[in-house]
Amino acid sequence: MFTGIIEETGKIKSLNSNSVTILADKVLKDVKIGDSIAVNGICLTVTSFDNTSFSADVSNETIKVTNFNYLKTGSLVNLERAMKLEDRFGGHIVSGHIDCTATVLYNKNLNDFNELTIKLNENFSKYIVKKGSICINGVSLTVNSIEDNVLSVMLIPQTLSNTNLLSLNVNDTVNIETDILAKYTEKLLKTNGEKSSNITEELLVQNGFM
Repeated sequence: MFTGIIEETGKIKSLNSNSVTILADKVLKDVKIGDSIAVNGICLTVTSFDNTSFSADVSNETIKVTNFNYLKTGSLVNLERAMKLEDRFGGHIVSGHIDCTATVLYNKNLNDFNELTIKLNENFSKYIVKKGSICINGVSLTVNSIEDNVLSVMLIPQTLSNTNLLSLNVNDTVNIETDILAKYTEKLLKTNGEKSSNITEELLVQNGFM
């Protein structure tokens, strides 16, 4: 499990269709074979490491549903080690399992802040709400606005300085993990696509939940 608080950016040293090696620093502290490290939000398992880098296998599913194919030697990637139980929970619950990719519509500079607007698969927009949480390239962010399948987030100076989001350009592809709590809620309320609960949107509104 992760929190979406990026520890550092790493640089792709080498990659092929089934493995990647990443130059890093902070995330190598007390690293062990089998540890989980989120790379642009993708949970990968460390298979080997040295003083300057670590390697991980990449599955066909990862290649299929993430922006892995857009990475190349020298690409910057966001890195986060799996959280410890005693850590502060600075972001939100992040599993490291990417739901889909999204396309950058614009990354607009607003003095000290940037407004990042992306378009994602309409099948996943239902899990996103204004002021809710979303994970973009592994970064925990608060949704500024959401309309249909287009959403925007505000990137603060800390985020711009410590992640690869500042370098995003129009038409770039980013990894998206929606709020896992929304997906669990949907599963509890529906079975095989059919309603299985007496809880309705109207009932939630009447009781102040929406």
